[in-house]
Amino acid sequence: MARPDKAAAVAELADQFRSSNAAVLTEYRGLTVAQLKTLRRSLGEDAQYAVVKNTLTKIAANEAGISTLDDLFNGPTAVAFISGDPVVSAKGLRDFAKDNPNLVIKGGVLDGKALSADEIKKLADLESREVLLAKLAGAFKGKQTQTARLFQALPSKFVRTAEALRVKQAEQGGAE
Repeated sequence: MARPDKAAAVAELADQFRSSNAAVLTEYRGLTVAQLKTLRRSLGEDAQYAVVKNTLTKIAANEAGISTLDDLFNGPTAVAFISGDPVVSAKGLRDFAKDNPNLVIKGGVLDGKALSADEIKKLADLESREVLLAKLAGAFKGKQTQTARLFQALPSKFVRTAEALRVKQAEQGGAE
């Protein structure tokens, strides 16, 4: 029979897996409490970084329908539960790991799909959602401007052609 405190911990972890857009598993061996505090800040507001027990977290992940992480639950493990933009948190993890080689990114899950450590690093290389949306909006605006100029050019070209024709006819009519 499971102890009530462990059952509650499993239920809480399972809820975090279900409510998160992404979860990244790391090994934190050798990091100080101050470094972990710095890491939590670098992940952004939409991420929670929790040191977890492997067995309980594995059970919680399986209850949440995530079985692809089972091989990663070994050694001291911490999980970054990301509820916002996963790119921001992946950048925070990557940058922190560059400065602190004791942090090892093991892998994770994004929208139910398993990610390797290399895929998480590639995710960190992407631009944030806001930047990508701004670029997309700029591209749409540029195309709209080109289209507007095209539509304005047609009537003005017609007017210039009609005026040239009128002038030519006036010259021919005056020459006769």
